[in-house]
Order: sequence, then C-alpha cells, then structure tokens
Amino acid sequence: MKEDYDLSKGIRGKFYRENATLVPPVHLEPEVMRYLQERAEARGIPLAQLVNDLLKHDIALIEAAR
Repeated sequence: MKEDYDLSKGIRGKFYRENATLVPPVHLEPEVMRYLQERAEARGIPLAQLVNDLLKHDIALIEAAR
C-alpha cells in the first residue's frame, strides 16, 4: 500500500444506493456443498433454489413449533 493517496478528485457517495439490498455470500463446508449440489442436480434445479427451499421449510417448522 502506498504511504499517501490523492483523493482530491474523489466524489463522496458516488456508488451509494439508498435502497440497495446487501446479499452476503454464504460459505458451505465442502461435504455439505457436495451433498446439496447432488440433490439439486437430481431435481434439475439450481443449487440456490434448493438451499432456499430447504431454509424456507426449516423456517416454517420453527414458526409452527412456536
């Protein structure tokens, strides 16, 4: 890293978007990833859809147990 940077031509907030939604990455353990990828391929759906479906199901079970 340099000692000093010239930020005199910088524009504050240039990339700020008020209604932006942050979607953080989710890191799965390799064996979990392999298992889920196999299940997704067997169903013919994207991995993200399978993971979201599983999580929605778990949320429904948690809410039903309340």
